[in-house]
Amino acid sequence: MTTLSLAAILEGSARKYPHKTAVISGGTSYTYAELWQQALGQAAELQAAGIGPGDVVAIMSPNTVDFPRSYFAVLAAGAVVVPVHLLLTAEEVVHVLRDSGAKLLICHPSFAEVGGAAAGELDLPVLTSTRDGETAGAPEPLPTYVTRQAEDPAVVFYTSGTTGKPKGAILTHVNMVMNATVSAVDANDVHHEDIALGCLPLFHVFGQTASMNAVFRLGATLVLLPRFSGEAALELIREHHVDVFHGVPTMYHQLLAAATDQGGQADLPRLRLCVSGGAALPQAVMERFNAAFDMTIYEGYGLSETSPVVSTNNPHSGVKPGTVGPAIWGVDVLVNDRNTPGTLNPVPHGELGEILVRGHNVFAGYLGNEEATAEAMIEGWFRTGDLGTLDDDGFLTIVDRTKDVIIRGGFNVYPREVEEVLIRCPGIAQVAVIGIPDDERGEEVCAVVIRDTGHDGGEVTEEGIIAWALERLAKHKYPRIVRFVDEFPLGPSHKVLKRELRRNVSEGENRR
Repeated sequence: MTTLSLAAILEGSARKYPHKTAVISGGTSYTYAELWQQALGQAAELQAAGIGPGDVVAIMSPNTVDFPRSYFAVLAAGAVVVPVHLLLTAEEVVHVLRDSGAKLLICHPSFAEVGGAAAGELDLPVLTSTRDGETAGAPEPLPTYVTRQAEDPAVVFYTSGTTGKPKGAILTHVNMVMNATVSAVDANDVHHEDIALGCLPLFHVFGQTASMNAVFRLGATLVLLPRFSGEAALELIREHHVDVFHGVPTMYHQLLAAATDQGGQADLPRLRLCVSGGAALPQAVMERFNAAFDMTIYEGYGLSETSPVVSTNNPHSGVKPGTVGPAIWGVDVLVNDRNTPGTLNPVPHGELGEILVRGHNVFAGYLGNEEATAEAMIEGWFRTGDLGTLDDDGFLTIVDRTKDVIIRGGFNVYPREVEEVLIRCPGIAQVAVIGIPDDERGEEVCAVVIRDTGHDGGEVTEEGIIAWALERLAKHKYPRIVRFVDEFPLGPSHKVLKRELRRNVSEGENRR
């Protein structure tokens, strides 16, 4: 068996670049040597608390230095990390702790009320670190990390799920190390000299791998932002000369809006690398951002079960707008016949089907759920549940989530296709397209819109949007219903929660 630990991501850079700044958090800088020693110190505390190799430790922390310190402390002790989403209720946290078999919770003081209540219900110990990672009477730091087998669990991510309770996706040490390494070196082209903004939630797989671990893998610097806003992000980018930005589409929209409010292109900082993932980035937003910041956003694709990066446009492969690029090194993508979901039956290039993935990034299964694991796999390929096409050059296009497809009068309508058209309508700042129940058609197409308050052509109306869409979309695709909101419900990773949006709109329709 081959030994490997995700802890080596930080240990390697601490050995190679001890005096290089690893993290800037709350205005304080931490070198690689300092951060690694603090992690080894907390690992010793975990051992003293009875945590051993293979034990599960949950972490509930925002984007402060506490997260990477605790994360690598758990790994250094040979234990398994379970990151807890910070928007969960105490009851939901209880499910994560119980289902994962967590033996201890590391909780940031700002989440002590929710985390403490959940841990208390299960009689779990809670560890809270001081800002410098030291507590009175703490044991001596471990001399090095406890190594593990490459296929041992490293991190368990709880997927939000559309039905029932969230499931724990098991990612191994080799999953996480390979995805961070390939993302940094081959896909995203991160440099040792880079300074990256860590604004993606680190408890989420995208922020953890593409931001934190990829940056640490090459010994670059991560500037942490605990709570995202366009204004706060721009401030940190300017203050610390940030040149790498990883974000989800809503973050790019907010950053662009903040830049516009501050006078446009003249005083904008120069970014070297921008990567988008987590959800589809509307091409219109990409074009406006690229023009304002004089650069190219590289859009990629991934899931919790794939560590997460599957494919990405990148400086090496180039960019095909509207696609999420080719598969990363060591990963294969196949588009399968969606009419035969239980068997492997690839469709020709250009045809729509379900996206399947295999490679070093595919998870080891759902924790304690063999049935769900079996349903997610076909002959070694992971079923993503996403619909897409592959072109002759291997570039992948995501059409939509299987669960988000609207079936109107027997015809399939793909929300992303409609959103790409509507986002170009004057007066629309953001749009999400959903299906709502309809007695005659089964589902009706509904556009939920945030108005562009800076638009000088008059306030956009429901009638105006419908008329505009009718000219540009097929008869079964254009929205018959438009609803205006001030903001979208967002998940912890800033993705639009379409399930909640559908519920809110449907309840509103029932009251009419």
